[in-house]
Amino acid sequence: MTTRVIIVDDQAMVRAGFAALLAAQSDIDVVGEAPDGAQGVELSRRTHPDIVLMDVRMPEMDGLEAARRILSRPAGEHRPRVLMLTTFDVDDYVYEALRAGASGFLLKDAPPADLIAAVRVVASGDALLAPSVTRRLIADFARQRPAGRGRPAQRLKALTERETEVLTLVARGRSNAEIAETLVLAEQTVKTHVSRVLTKLDLRDRAQAVVIAYESGLVAPGE
Repeated sequence: MTTRVIIVDDQAMVRAGFAALLAAQSDIDVVGEAPDGAQGVELSRRTHPDIVLMDVRMPEMDGLEAARRILSRPAGEHRPRVLMLTTFDVDDYVYEALRAGASGFLLKDAPPADLIAAVRVVASGDALLAPSVTRRLIADFARQRPAGRGRPAQRLKALTERETEVLTLVARGRSNAEIAETLVLAEQTVKTHVSRVLTKLDLRDRAQAVVIAYESGLVAPGE
């Protein structure tokens, strides 16, 4: 099955390099490019991609606002997964993008193999590239802005004790296989628990689960 991708970045050479790399893969089809967020939103509407590679800092409309618009479409409309392209100096933007529903982030200077793997991982529905890295980023942000104990904490009351354990481990950057080993469960059982957590909390994917775990105080930075 071919994964349809669009690339939204204000640097033409970055777009061209990413497009050439991805288009060379038999299972990835680059269906468009855009130089800013506003055009990226429109391109997404026209081309119906599976994945949007979205730069954070761009003129006209930044990647954060573009990601919000793409991911806030009504349930009946096509909503692709968004993978943010960033550097470590824009942590606040990436954190907000994850809250908005972005499926993860990729450093712009990552090796080519990481870009290809990122698209495939997100397209498969795993939705969070490099969980430990994303966890560290959110933890750093949470350290600067202490977690609130209000509504996010109330939402977690819908979870069973086991589901809470699973969410805690997800927020600590553990893969399903690692969670299964820690809790002495079958990996398929872990996948079921993760799915139930996302459903009960009305979350799009694991990235948002990590965010709510920190915001609710379930997991604290440095744990």
